[in-house]
Amino acid sequence: MSTSAPRTATVTDRLVEANRAYAARFTDPGMGARPVLRVAVVACMDARLDLHAALGLELGDCHTIRNAGGVVTDDTIRSLTISQRALGTRSVALIHHTGCGLQTLTEDFRHELELEVGQRPAWAVEAFQDVDQDVRQSMQRVRTSPFLPHTDEVRGFVFDVTTGLLREIDPNS
Repeated sequence: MSTSAPRTATVTDRLVEANRAYAARFTDPGMGARPVLRVAVVACMDARLDLHAALGLELGDCHTIRNAGGVVTDDTIRSLTISQRALGTRSVALIHHTGCGLQTLTEDFRHELELEVGQRPAWAVEAFQDVDQDVRQSMQRVRTSPFLPHTDEVRGFVFDVTTGLLREIDPNS
């Protein structure tokens, strides 16, 4: 007879248990995949950003695309293209934030990874020093993408993680 110690619950186990509780009280909202407000929000993955609360959004209002830095990468353009062309969004809000971890990295991060694992990542780190300039660059990438038919309502912001306020970035500054 085997006497193995009980498995210690992991964070993922906790998430699965929370999902069971959620599903027990879940009611199908009966909505489609098209966002009600016809907006896509591109933001950093930082855990301090509660986008729905900060922007007054409800379930079904928007598409949310998140990655390290809220950077407009090829995959972000892919998601925005599907969002606009297949699911009807017309506006794009880009949200970076103060104290972003990408401000502490450099492209040397890729070189260090290559030395450690023996393969160079195909992606760029997209590190930056000036958050305002990075928002401007992200706005420009969206506005100039040939795949996006709706680029006249592209706005960029910096979320202050200490006050919760958004500050709009002028794309021409």
